[in-house]
Amino acid sequence: MQQQRRIFLLRGARLAGLGAALGAAGASVAAPAPRAQAYPFSLGVASGSPLPDSVILWTRILADPLNAQSMPPVAVPVRWEVAHDQAFTRIVAAGTATASPALAHSVHVDVKGLAPARWYWYRFMLGDAVSPAGRTRTAPAPGTMPGLLKLAVASCQHWEFGAYAAHRHIAAAHPDLVVFLGDYIYEWGPYQLHHPASAQRVNESYSLPDYRARYAQYKSDPDLQAAHLAAPWIVTWDDHEVANDYARDRDELLTPDFAARRAAAYQAFYEHMPLRLATPRSGAFGDVRIYQRYDWGQLARLHVLDDRQYRAVQACAPKGRGGSSSVTRACKALADPARSMLGAQQEAWLAEGFASSKARWNIVAQQTPMAQSSQLPLTTPGGGRFWNDGWDGYPAARARLFDALVASRAANPVILSGDVHTFYATDLLADFGRPVSARNPVIATELCGTSVTSSSRGQARTQQFVDMNPHIKYGRSDKRGFMLMEITPESTSTVFVGLDNVRDPNSAAARLASFGVANGRPGARRTG
Repeated sequence: MQQQRRIFLLRGARLAGLGAALGAAGASVAAPAPRAQAYPFSLGVASGSPLPDSVILWTRILADPLNAQSMPPVAVPVRWEVAHDQAFTRIVAAGTATASPALAHSVHVDVKGLAPARWYWYRFMLGDAVSPAGRTRTAPAPGTMPGLLKLAVASCQHWEFGAYAAHRHIAAAHPDLVVFLGDYIYEWGPYQLHHPASAQRVNESYSLPDYRARYAQYKSDPDLQAAHLAAPWIVTWDDHEVANDYARDRDELLTPDFAARRAAAYQAFYEHMPLRLATPRSGAFGDVRIYQRYDWGQLARLHVLDDRQYRAVQACAPKGRGGSSSVTRACKALADPARSMLGAQQEAWLAEGFASSKARWNIVAQQTPMAQSSQLPLTTPGGGRFWNDGWDGYPAARARLFDALVASRAANPVILSGDVHTFYATDLLADFGRPVSARNPVIATELCGTSVTSSSRGQARTQQFVDMNPHIKYGRSDKRGFMLMEITPESTSTVFVGLDNVRDPNSAAARLASFGVANGRPGARRTG
């Protein structure tokens, strides 16, 4: 396995070595020659953040994924091309971008002037070395009503807990977009190019070089690279891009210099994602706005949220540490209306996005389940036990979001979630403790995807959650995989796709269940 991966990474050896590439890039680049026969595009290429007339292209120049020193500390000019065809005989845009060591030799190109609703091919070049050719597309023109939007939705891909067969199946599904809901990396684990047989909690990331190395490790995987080649991505983050269960400026260890750690993690995230984001003028990544909105003509509006950076710290955390815990309603902080999951500015932005939306479907892409998921029956004294790191830990903020959604009359809201490594299909209600009625209608549908690899609880426990919470229509935690969602003007259809064996890179995948939502009729209805 490791040798095959090395062969993949060095498949460009037939091309000129990186040393020759740097020499051909221009006389202004003065650097010691790197190791010969080193392919500079070992981390692949990606595209994302599509608009009707533009898309972001990404790559990072690195000869060896496990050795940052394989690149000399100098800026290099990287050429790029966009074409109508895979053979690049009909070039529509081309240029040169600078890969700077200040940003880990990453490249972000905002290609403008493209036609709406159009597929394109793109590639990068350094000297004689040519990257793989990726496929990307633009969003439809404003005011148009596309007949179909096909999404692949994924999250939580801990390198330690399995192979990335899910990404191979995502690539084979040929989606229009991949929506990734966080935990692209995990902050700990051994540095090795093959996925290990068992997990080891070592090498936790704290510094910018640490996080850069972790991204390089993950991006070395050929199946993950294939999913990036297949379609543009829209991404957000969750906790493990920084540290487990962090909230705003606090991690679970109450680290005194956590702000510096968070800034390093944010910079590494930017350096490795096809994000439509301006580099901070000061070069500091202390605060990075990644919540964004994408319109797919009048068919769908995607509201992409950030529920980590601005949230209040978890309510009633155990003394001496931060992070998550299980609490009851005896925790008075739960009901504090001042506590926010999104922060006041993002809450207002989201409310405005709902109110101004003319889309047939309003898709909220965010990190963690929004439906109440009590761990004890709601009829017990005290009303159940709740996980304070999810929306259950921020019920006043959730109520404000629901109020804004209802007041806006935004059409057909569907919430996409991840984080908990479990498939769920749920109905969202203003009062989860009461049955659905005219006074307590279904407000929106929530569809939660399992993890690409990260482990979960046993299925018997998940079924208990389903049985205790009538608004949860389905739960499955014993499978890893992703969601495939097709959106048409009349309905949405979402398939929960599960792998046979997450440890097998060649694993088959199967449809576990499917749920539909009809235009004008909120609520998840099982269709298969």
